[in-house]
Amino acid sequence: MYSNQNINNYGPYYNDYYRTTNDTQLVNDIQKAINAEYSAVACYEKLAKLAPTQDERNKILEIQKDESRHLEEFSRIYTNLTGRQPIFKISEECPDKYRAGIEFAFKDEQEAVDFYLDIADKAQDATIKDRFRRAAADEQNHAVWFLFFFQNSKVTHTNRQVENYGAKGALSASTLSVPQMLTYALQDEYLAQARYDNILGTFGYIRTFAQIKEAEMRHINALLPLFERYQVPLPVDISQSFVSTPENIKAAYAAGVQGEIDNISMYERFLSLDIPNDMRTVFSQLRNASLNHLAAFERGLARTF
Repeated sequence: MYSNQNINNYGPYYNDYYRTTNDTQLVNDIQKAINAEYSAVACYEKLAKLAPTQDERNKILEIQKDESRHLEEFSRIYTNLTGRQPIFKISEECPDKYRAGIEFAFKDEQEAVDFYLDIADKAQDATIKDRFRRAAADEQNHAVWFLFFFQNSKVTHTNRQVENYGAKGALSASTLSVPQMLTYALQDEYLAQARYDNILGTFGYIRTFAQIKEAEMRHINALLPLFERYQVPLPVDISQSFVSTPENIKAAYAAGVQGEIDNISMYERFLSLDIPNDMRTVFSQLRNASLNHLAAFERGLARTF
């Protein structure tokens, strides 16, 4: 939106023009734009809360202010055109995960650019043309920011996972204490849950993933008593921030295979160390279950070729 513009200063002729026009398509397009802006304001509120850094959070809130101004201006244009208030409704639901959300926002902003320029081309009034062209320029700027956040999140999440999260963290650690082993193990089980939730949410019900997801929950329940016994604080579940959506079902099975390979390698390393018997029993059971999961994913992967 444009801080140097005052949408109340159109004057009597401007209002009379709007209220006598009969361009139904233009009115419908502006209502659609209003719903898009209303949805964006709500979505960016959610994404700001999920943002991994304060800088990203501040930028998203700044973008949200632009969208709020667009919403106000488009609503006033609509009212002047029709003599009635617009309807406000969510046109498309915002994803619950940050990375999926900023990818969604990037695509939505790009589509808004073309849509607003199309409205500007159709409109006869110079003020409407100007407002929507300026809004299109804002949306293009927003899209650049969301693309930057998306690309940055991919690099950051990959590096974080390799360095210190789940099985990757356990396998790269130089030494392992009891608290570290329990934490890495639970993180990896969280990660498996998040991965399978993402796959099932993307591709619908797939029996192999649904069954293994249930099994991974049993793994978590087997680990929890060890945290209490050894007085280890439970790690915060941030696994969703490390999950990316596979391109297709074949890639989903491949991700499952790699995840289980890492998981098995982690438990094999734990079992090679001098650890308490109760931990050894649980880790052995989870490794053996993961071997079965690996075989199931390998069969699924073979079917996709």
